[in-house]
Amino acid sequence: MSAPERIPPRGVTPHAPLADGSLAALLTQGELTVRGRIRDASNAALYCTVSHQGREAACVYKPVAGERPLWDFPDGTLAQREVAAYEVSEATGWGLVPVTVLRDGPYGEGMVQQWIEVTPEADLLALVDGEEPEPGWKAIGFAEVGEGRTALLVHADDARLRRLAVLDAVINNADRKGGHLLPADGRLYGIDHGVTFHAEDKLRTLLWGWAGEPLTAEALEVLRSLREALKDGGSLATRLGELITPAETQATRARVDALLASGTHPEPGGEWPAIPWPPV
Repeated sequence: MSAPERIPPRGVTPHAPLADGSLAALLTQGELTVRGRIRDASNAALYCTVSHQGREAACVYKPVAGERPLWDFPDGTLAQREVAAYEVSEATGWGLVPVTVLRDGPYGEGMVQQWIEVTPEADLLALVDGEEPEPGWKAIGFAEVGEGRTALLVHADDARLRRLAVLDAVINNADRKGGHLLPADGRLYGIDHGVTFHAEDKLRTLLWGWAGEPLTAEALEVLRSLREALKDGGSLATRLGELITPAETQATRARVDALLASGTHPEPGGEWPAIPWPPV
């Protein structure tokens, strides 16, 4: 697979945003033109434009053919998992994942996702001295910073991050890195959801700051809605059945049930590395 290497800096898009409904149709039906390759992606990720009937937008295209095999996930399934994460995000009503579709493209079937224009804002992650976070921050853990020194890694005590932590628990996200957080015009998006929905517990995230704390009333309401949608024949269960295995759909339903039963954010289990590497 070859593609031009020069792309705009991430977060820069020359195209005006479209409403989500029309954007999904555009991403699905439009003509994809590869403009460059995203060099720091672990799998083939191509910066593209998509155009249809006089409309155009920027997007990311990840062809299945460019996926690297993983020892613990079936080959050729990462694109479907990205779309499944979007479907669950939409079912929550939180809109935490950019519009994502599965379609054919220049290099075969793959995931196509809205390109997000990042807008600078206060840091969501930080390294600080001391053993306890300041007000407004949540502790993740200690990290080596060189010369034998350690610092406390923290994330913001931010309602958007807290919603994302709930979503990650539902979809069993095994790779929530800091670089996967995209703030945009007051909203927060999460990207790179290829290693999700495994039937075994593989939650790896930087968003452990609320571990063991009670879920918010809003989160509990959303989880109850997800439980209904995930019942056999439910709208979300039907859609996930087109993207992941029956066992993985059942495991998703079980994770929602477990969150509702405990009423708390999950805690690291100890059998799987709790924080992805590299963390950012």
